[in-house]
Amino acid sequence: MEKSPSLNVLGGVLSPCSHDPLTGYFRDGACNTCAEDHGSHTVCAMMTAEFLAYSKYVGNDLSTPRPEYGFAGLKPGDRWCLCASRFLQAHDEGCAPKVSLLSTHLRALDIVPLAVLELHAHDL
Repeated sequence: MEKSPSLNVLGGVLSPCSHDPLTGYFRDGACNTCAEDHGSHTVCAMMTAEFLAYSKYVGNDLSTPRPEYGFAGLKPGDRWCLCASRFLQAHDEGCAPKVSLLSTHLRALDIVPLAVLELHAHDL
């Protein structure tokens, strides 16, 4: 798997999203991606109780620990590389979390318009 260039949605170098918990498609702490990342885990988002409940409701439980996968479960305040389509779905439903534009990969723009990301930005 070859990583896409590590660029953020603003055209700069992609900043880390989280090392604790360790996130990213490559589990490198950044929302790096590649052609094989069909979920486009490219949006660096800060978890909220509302978003975690929503994600669980729509079938992606991010809050329950899964020790068999080395996953401690997410809690409000954690930063995580979300699938771009899940973020857009949450935006459409009115419960999208805040995002870091500096840590959101440029490929997120294939799915989520920059204007939508900017509405939820916490690092402008």
